[in-house]
Parts: sequence; C-alpha cells; structure tokens
Amino acid sequence: MSTTPIVAVPAVVRRCENKKRLARITSNGTIAAGAMVAAAVLAVIVANTDAYYPVRAFLEAPLAIQVGPYVGSMSLEGFINDFLMAIFFLSVGIELKYELTAGVLTNPRQAMMPILAACGGVAAPALIYTMLNWGGAQGGWAVPIATDIAFALGIMSLAGDKVAPAAKVFFSTLAIADDLLGIIVIALFYGQAPSLPWLAASAMVCLALWGLTRLQVYHSRWYIALGLVLWFCMLNSGVHATLAGVILAFFLPVKSDIKLENVQDWLCDRGGELDDAYDPELHVLGQHGFTQTARRVENIMHRVTPPLQRVETAIATPVNFLILPLFAFAKAQLRLVGVDPASILSDPVAQGVFLGLVLGKPMGIVSVTALLVKIGFSPLPEGSNWGQMLCVGVLGGVGFTMCILISGLSFGSGPEQLAAKCAVLAASVFASLLGLVLLNVSHALGARRPNDL
Repeated sequence: MSTTPIVAVPAVVRRCENKKRLARITSNGTIAAGAMVAAAVLAVIVANTDAYYPVRAFLEAPLAIQVGPYVGSMSLEGFINDFLMAIFFLSVGIELKYELTAGVLTNPRQAMMPILAACGGVAAPALIYTMLNWGGAQGGWAVPIATDIAFALGIMSLAGDKVAPAAKVFFSTLAIADDLLGIIVIALFYGQAPSLPWLAASAMVCLALWGLTRLQVYHSRWYIALGLVLWFCMLNSGVHATLAGVILAFFLPVKSDIKLENVQDWLCDRGGELDDAYDPELHVLGQHGFTQTARRVENIMHRVTPPLQRVETAIATPVNFLILPLFAFAKAQLRLVGVDPASILSDPVAQGVFLGLVLGKPMGIVSVTALLVKIGFSPLPEGSNWGQMLCVGVLGGVGFTMCILISGLSFGSGPEQLAAKCAVLAASVFASLLGLVLLNVSHALGARRPNDL
C-alpha cells in the first residue's frame, strides 16, 4: 500500500487528522450515551434552581414558522418532540432496514425472534403498570414499554467483548422493534382525532416516495424533500409526526446505481487518464483534463454509497450529540423543590413505571425468548447464553427517551408526569447498573456458549 502523502497543505493535513479523531469520538456509543446522561443531569440541576422558570419559558415560547402564505407556530419543546425526534426515528428505521436487508436479520426466523421478544417486553410492563394503577391513572400504561436504544447500547458497549456480537445485534433489533411498537402506540392512542384530508395527503406522499423507488431515483435529496412534506402532513393529521421518520427510512434505496463489480476496472482506466493528463509544468487552473477526470471519479465514488447509508452518515452525529441531548435536557426537567419524596415513592404511577421497567421488561423479553427456543422456533444468538439473555432483558429496562416522551403525552404537566419521569430516570439508572453487574458476573462464571433450555 502506498504511503505517498496526497494533501499538500500542512494546515489541511492537521484538519483532516482532527476530523478523523472527531469521527472516532462521535461514533463511540458510550460517549454518545454519556452526552445524553450529562444533558439529563444538567436538566435536573437547572430544574431545581432559580433558572428553571426562564428555561421553561424559553422552551415553551412559540416560534413562528412561515412557508409562503402559511404561518405556523410551534414551541421549541414541540419542535424537539415532533421534528427533531422524527429525525431520531429516521435513524432507527434506517438501522432496522439495514439489518433486514444486509445484516443478520435477513433470515426471517432470526429477525422474528427479537421482534417477538420485544412484544413480550412491551406487554409485561404494560400489564404490571395496569395492575398497580387499576381504577387510577390507567392512561400511563404505555410509559414503561419502550427501550432507549442509544442509552442502552452505550451501556452495553462498556462490557466490550464480554457480550457475544450476535447478542448485541439481537438486543439492537429488540430495541428498534421496541421503539417502533412505541411509535405505533403513540400514533394509535396518543394522537389527536385523525384528520382524513391530511391522512389522505400523507398517503399521497407515501405513494410519491414509492414512485421514486420504482423510477430508481438514487438522489437522497428527493427523498428528504418528500420526507419533509410527509412530516408536515402527518403533523396536521393527528398522527404523531415522528412516524414520518420511520416511514421515510423504509423508502430510502439500499442499492447503488453503480455496478460495483466494474468499479475497480473503471478506476484503473481513470488512473491512466489522470496520468496522461497531468502536466507538472502547469498551474492547477490549467490542468483542465486532469481536474475534469478527477471530478468524474469524485461523482462516481459518491454514488457508490447507497442513499440509505448516505443519510445515515449525515444524521448520525447530530442525532447522538445534538438531538438526543436536547431532548434529554427538555424532558428531564424534574422540579423537586417542595416535593415530598415519600409521596413519589408511594405513588402508584411511579411504582407501576419503575416495576414495569426493571421487572416487566426482563420478564417479558426472557420468557418469550425461552418459549421460542423451547419450541424450536430459533436457537439463541450464536455465542450467547442465558446469562447474557437475562442481561439483555434487564438492559431493556433502560427506557429514558421514549418513556419520557410517552409520559408527557400521557399526563401533560400534572403530578403524575413528575412521578412517571422520576420513575423512568430511577429505573434507567438501576437497570444500567444491574445490567453491567450481571454481564460481568456472567463473564466471570465462564458462560460463553449457549445453553439448552
């Protein structure tokens, strides 16, 4: 491999090196989870100081948005909930589509096993909450059903090679399916009364997206443009607008319009053209043949990457280090001044949410997985064991992002929301610590292969 330097300007070399270091940092799931935790901690600190009221006023202040003759109004908090979180769920949908298309979930049974386990991880917490709040605040049954993908995966990454790679994929798929179920619950139970005209408009946009795929359009900008229109239509339809992100993800092309098998030969031909066109005696502005060929290479190499991957790369860093921390800061505003801790501990809402996450999640996930293995539907993920599956179930109780979102939709701004948020944060911390302990114990015991049920 050639080590000949290609960048001529030392300052540019330094910027490239800094960019690589930044890429390594931003691609680290643990650091991303840490950024979200730091934002949540800051939110709790701010909420219990004199800064709480101006911060709340800033988050709730209406923002005017004008597109042509249309003038709309949305608060900053609403913008985070409805628009920025739609981008987050776009990343969730992209990850799921990748695994279903080219990942380990191409096998239908392998794909269905974590999805069915996710269903168990949704049903059990909802049941526990409902039992504890029978005749009370039953509307919060959906609060403990979801798993925070970014946070939970960041916690799991701390275990390193103590977790089998297949078990990590199993958990990622479970968490994605879990959140998609959460989105469906939001759309069905927490949306406004649906507007048929806007729903029809949303369907027409989906038809247009399908048309782009049939016409084999590979420019992601057209999909993004229609995705924005879809988001606007769904926002006005009464269905939660975050669903637009997931829908858009499943329309993004997973193929390239470039024949990959011919790329190497084509680059060799262009290499010859570049060699013939280069004149060391001329200024770069006079190297027309050389620069035109270089631009052709640049354009083709950009098109090699499918639109799905291009969009994923573009939104990954903003999602992990801007959107999720902003959401955490906006939603973790727990003002405990003057609140009796005993009243929260004794609140059935807090009890239902906490036990739903720390007890219901592992019960639902592990029991369904055990049943599927027992009946021969599918074996455990390669290299994993029941100790790791228990850890997966426990980490499923890390429900920060979606759970807080649903708590706001369920209870508004009343005392039930405060109790639910406190329980979500407490359960997420407890599940994180317990999951790490169990992972280390499982590893120490040497349980490195799947066991028969």
